[in-house]
Order: sequence, then structure tokens, then C-alpha cells
Amino acid sequence: MAKPKLALIPAAQGDKFYSVLPSDGVGDFDFTRASTGTRIAPTGLIQEVASGDSRLNYDLLNGKVVNCPHYLLEPARTNSITYSEDFSNAYWLSGATPNNEVSPNGTLTAYTNLATGIYPVNQTSIDCTIVNTGSIFAKSNPNGSNIMTLNLNRYGSGDAVICTFDLLLGTFGTVANNGTASQGTAKIENFGNGWYRCSLSGICSTTSGGLSFNPIGDCFIYGAQVEAGSYPTSYIPTNGTAITRAAETATGSGDAATFNDSEGVLMAEISALADDGTFRFLGLSDGTTSNRVSVYFDNLNKLSASVPDVAAFSSNVNIKDNNKVAFKYKSGGYSFYVNGFELGTSTSTAGLHSGLNTLNFDFGGGSDDFYGKTREVQYFDSALTDAQLETLTSWTSLQEMITSQLYTNY
Repeated sequence: MAKPKLALIPAAQGDKFYSVLPSDGVGDFDFTRASTGTRIAPTGLIQEVASGDSRLNYDLLNGKVVNCPHYLLEPARTNSITYSEDFSNAYWLSGATPNNEVSPNGTLTAYTNLATGIYPVNQTSIDCTIVNTGSIFAKSNPNGSNIMTLNLNRYGSGDAVICTFDLLLGTFGTVANNGTASQGTAKIENFGNGWYRCSLSGICSTTSGGLSFNPIGDCFIYGAQVEAGSYPTSYIPTNGTAITRAAETATGSGDAATFNDSEGVLMAEISALADDGTFRFLGLSDGTTSNRVSVYFDNLNKLSASVPDVAAFSSNVNIKDNNKVAFKYKSGGYSFYVNGFELGTSTSTAGLHSGLNTLNFDFGGGSDDFYGKTREVQYFDSALTDAQLETLTSWTSLQEMITSQLYTNY
């Protein structure tokens, strides 16, 4: 196998995505996030990361850390719950008992919910006619219940999205869309030590008004969040005011000497945060959207690759799974590989665009930022053989594939 000209393997946090090749730092990506953030630490606990520092995030499988870390990139999101951990605050209409259980951040700060539930006051600043996601960490209480019901509703009405979660089995029931509510979906994630993050998304009403988020059940609770969007993002702690986690970018890797205009291979091991129907790009360019070589998640939720006006490919893999993709570009010989299989070729001899001098997690001109998880990026400044591309995108063992794709049936 040829040696890559550029190689990114997530290993350190800071104001960069650090590349191991080239060794002089030319391959490092400039990272930005104008706020703090949180990550899953190697201990499996939630940990805060300083403003401007990249996040080495770890996957959880059955509540335990698996795999090497990945760099996490997320869009801007605001937690509108102003007291996300203090459930005895007057912000909540009925109280809960504090300091009864070790929370998912490793401190004795979790609350015991009341059997009748706790209810936040009317959130007039939240638009209930768009998709919102409410989430909370919950744990079965041996002296109470293993059932948690989440309710996103237009305040003071019957318009609501409702779902019940089983905190022993780690499952959830059918999502009910009451009144004019729609698009209700649910999710449960195992955070270990009996903790689950339960989330519920949907449009609560076709009528404007405030939105309330109701966790109901006699169990332990921590970390409430309501955010505009169709899926839950990493936890955003609040204490008295709504808090926004700023959008993240990673750009500026390499230079004109790093990349070959006429031929090469761009390889990445990536996964999307959600099937949200947006474009999310990683690619070589000259700083514009016209001259580029890209791999990306497209608006049809497919893993794709393209050179504008020359060649384009896509695959129907689950983009939320960890996938290995490689795109070989060369006049008369384009190839698209995913997880060890060649899924597309082209013998187009249309001229490649010139001036490739940067590798960015975006469309090339600063739009359509890549939001997802990145475990590695490699760039080769010459075209590889089919056998090399197959090897580059294949799993080294069945066990690696199982854990990397977070399969649970083993």
C-alpha cells in the first residue's frame, strides 16, 4: 500500500484537528467553536470541553465505551431549558428531590422525579409549530418506577407528541401524535450504570404558542434539554438561562504541494449524526465550490462522492453507521468504494479542475459544513489500484466491523 500524503487520526483535543501526516503540521485542520461543548470521555462520563477546543468523543455500546475516539462536529443548537439540572428550581412547576444518585457526569447531582411528574413553565420563546427535540437522562428507581413518559406539547392544549420509555429494558413504545401534532419520533441511548438518554422529537401543533416539556415518572433524572431540530445533539448544561453551543468547523488542511490536481484518492471513515436531508461535505478544493473533489452525505441521506461536471456516485448505506469510503479521481478512471466494495466507476475523460490547495469539512466555499463523526481521513496523491482501494475500505476483522458499526447482537 502506498503511503498517504495526509493522514488524520483523532488523538488530541485543541484548536486543531491534528493530522499525523505531514509531520510538519501542514495537514492540521483549523477548528472553531465559539462556546463550550460536552463529550463522552474515555471513562464513559459526560465531560465539558473548553470553548474553541475540538472534541474527542467516544461511542457507547450497551453503556460502555468502544472503539477509538472520533472527532465530533455538530451544528449550533440552543438548550431552551434554563435550569437543565436543577429540578427543584421554581422554573419547574413541581419539585423533585436532589442529590439522590450519581449522574452521567460522575457527580452526586441527579434528582428523584415525582410520580406525578415535573413540568416546566410555559416556554413562549419556543415555536411549537416546528420540529423540536426534548431529551432527558433517566434511570430506574428501585423504590419507584422503571417507566418514564415524555410529553412535548403546546402549552395549555391537547396538541402533543407523547412516548413512554422502559428504563430497565432500554426500549420505548409507540409515539402518539395527539391533536394536530405530527412527525413524532423517539430514541433511547444507553449511557451505562442504568442511565438512558430518552429523547422525543416532533411538531407539537399547527397552532402557534409556547411549548412545554414534561418528564413523568418516579425515577432518577438529570440533564433536561429542548432544542429546535429533528434529533438530539450532545448535552448542553444550563443554569439560569438558555445556552447555545456554537456551530463547529474544521478547515484549512494541506496546501498546493499536498494535493495532486490530476489524480489521487480521498478516503474517510465517517458517520452522520442523523438522516436530516442536508448536504454535509468533506473535500479538496481551491477554496471555491467549482473546483473540488468531495465525499459527502447528500440531501437524500446517501453517502456520495463527486467531481463537478465530471463524475458522481452515491450509495444506499446507513449513513448513521460508521462507513469507510474512498474516492479515486483520475481522467479515464474514477472509482467509488464503500466498506470494501466498489459501488461505482467512470471512464470519463472530462478535464479535472485545477488549483486544489485545501481540504475542508465543507462544500469548498464555506457552506454545507460536515456535521458528523470522523475516525480517520487519508489522502493519496496518486491513484491506487482496485486491490488497494478494497483493502483501504475493508474491515480488518469481523469483530472490528461489529464494534465499529455498534452492532449489539453479539
